[in-house]
Amino acid sequence: MPETKPRKIFQSLPLGELSKGDVAKPEAAKRAAAMPHSAQATSEAKPRNAKPRKTPAPNIPDIPPQSAYRVNTLGRGTGTLSNVNKWRTEAMRSHRSPTLLWFTRGQGRITVAGVTRGFGPHNLIYLPTRTMYGFEPVGQVMGYTVHLPDKPSFALPKEPLHMRFREVIQQNEITGMIEGLQREIDGDRPGRDRAMEFQAGMIAVWLERQMSVMPDYNLTPDASRRLAAAYTALVESKLREGYTVAQFAADLGVSPTHLTRACNIACGRSASAILADRVHFEARRMLSETDLPIKQIAQKLGFHSAAYFSRAFHKHTGQSPRAFRQSA
Repeated sequence: MPETKPRKIFQSLPLGELSKGDVAKPEAAKRAAAMPHSAQATSEAKPRNAKPRKTPAPNIPDIPPQSAYRVNTLGRGTGTLSNVNKWRTEAMRSHRSPTLLWFTRGQGRITVAGVTRGFGPHNLIYLPTRTMYGFEPVGQVMGYTVHLPDKPSFALPKEPLHMRFREVIQQNEITGMIEGLQREIDGDRPGRDRAMEFQAGMIAVWLERQMSVMPDYNLTPDASRRLAAAYTALVESKLREGYTVAQFAADLGVSPTHLTRACNIACGRSASAILADRVHFEARRMLSETDLPIKQIAQKLGFHSAAYFSRAFHKHTGQSPRAFRQSA
């Protein structure tokens, strides 16, 4: 039988390089007056004449960087995660380095750069640095999360990818390379650092070869999905500046209503829901992984005060920041 080529589910333009002309037709949008995060969920009025608030990020230490090479197993699903920990999978988040999600079993929905699609067994998702995503498993999901350094020599793609592999040989190749990298990470044999770099380089080359034989399929085939992708990229770049939906819309040259309509088409969520989900994922990450005082976390995420941050966090999660930290 002739070999079946892998199918590329989507391929988008590099995030952050989408021009306003590619995004959508401008709607005489104007700069919006600054308002706190909570107003986003209730106010999606057209922005008025006011420049967005440019709040510099406080000089507060961030979460310490993790190892450049990491492989984590995926063993998640509706029956394996408690309600307390589901935020780690389902909430919108991003990583500080290129990431591969290799699903070997299970299915669900994944949102990448503001666009939602289904995934199943033997699907590989590639996420460039700071690409917003989240996935909702249906039942048990198994596989790997692979974090690689953003080295120019790896020549990793600049855009997110979603690939499905039907051939057993391809499935075994990527699984074997990931497991080989994991063995080097976990071991302490001579030449470990070079071995990890070589293993990661082989994964990068393998990914490039698979891309070369895949038919093109655009992640953002219409204006709504292009706008949603541009919005999520902008949220990532200005996450700690306290921007509102109206201010993001003004930067994109559209009205808040237009932006929310596009996000609903692309992923079934409003613009304010995407922003709140991303902000509060970061808040929960800081609460669970650092000892930063709540006041400093509020400042770091652009909130005007710790009290306001606590009210917004409780509204979104059902817990106070202090109670969440104690239960994490």
